[in-house]
Amino acid sequence: MRVENSFIPAPGVGETTERRLWANGVTHWDDFDGSGPGVGDATAENIYSFIADARTALDDGDTAFFGQALPNNELWRLYENVADDVAFFDIETTGLDKRSSVVTTVSVHRGGETTTLVRGDDLTSENLADLLDASMVVSFNGKRFDQPFVEHNFDCSVDAPHLDLMYLCKRLDLSGGLKQIETDLGIDRDGMDVDGREAVRLWHRYEDGDEAALDRLVEYNRYDTQNLQTLLDTVTGRLHEELFEPHV
Repeated sequence: MRVENSFIPAPGVGETTERRLWANGVTHWDDFDGSGPGVGDATAENIYSFIADARTALDDGDTAFFGQALPNNELWRLYENVADDVAFFDIETTGLDKRSSVVTTVSVHRGGETTTLVRGDDLTSENLADLLDASMVVSFNGKRFDQPFVEHNFDCSVDAPHLDLMYLCKRLDLSGGLKQIETDLGIDRDGMDVDGREAVRLWHRYEDGDEAALDRLVEYNRYDTQNLQTLLDTVTGRLHEELFEPHV
């Protein structure tokens, strides 16, 4: 599903009206002719206005427009449009409090490549800002954890539309943490059994001189990040099948 299939950002268009439009063959902005079930004159004008603004935003690469226009749980509709410029990111820390804990590693998977920044080496505000300057950022529980940690500990603002997969998974009744959901969906970690607590211990071992501990921590962080793309592909595929396909 692409953002051009969406009418719900237009004032006066709710889920019911949008699905009625789809069921009546209006599945793309190009299909809208000013009429449709439940669409009066005022709503039609709103739809035309939204389409005009949205086309301009797409042409300009202004994804912030869609971050504001789409309901939070519908931002996934933009994914196919910007799939080549999505920054999947995950952080590791020494604790849960952004004020008393520090970020140890940050991995960003973007354009098929994964970069890991390490505290005391290349984990800087400048490098973070560069990696997260994407059309969309994607995390798991990152709105409550990763983003606040990054913005508190670094001179770096996450300005791109932020899709938090935890909430999309809940929408599909996929519960538990990231690793539990991966297990439920058959997403492989190649035997990597590190968890958050172990990640903290690995960092402290590295501080004590154990370079192998850092290697394992980085590998764990990279799995977390890379698997976000697999998870998003899976979840958006299911949402497309459940939400859009029955009406087209």
